[in-house]
Amino acid sequence: MDRNHLERCVEINDACQSVEASSSYVSLEAEIPEVLYRGMKEFIGSHPNWDQYRVMSSAIAHFLFQNGCGDRAVTERYLNDLFSHAEA
Repeated sequence: MDRNHLERCVEINDACQSVEASSSYVSLEAEIPEVLYRGMKEFIGSHPNWDQYRVMSSAIAHFLFQNGCGDRAVTERYLNDLFSHAEA
């Protein structure tokens, strides 16, 4: 995969956001190891309140928070997902 692919996606998203300021989502395409895909599929199968989008969003927030991201929205997402695991 081209390392600049993500940068191009962000540039495209920035251009789209200037046109449509209310958009709060970015489309992301990623290749993951099959073992992670199977684990995600099993988790989603046993937790009906979760879907692939919520799992990936939660995983990214967890990674960013654990690696020092100070953005309040990331921290909030991380903590909300952390405490929702007991419910789901």
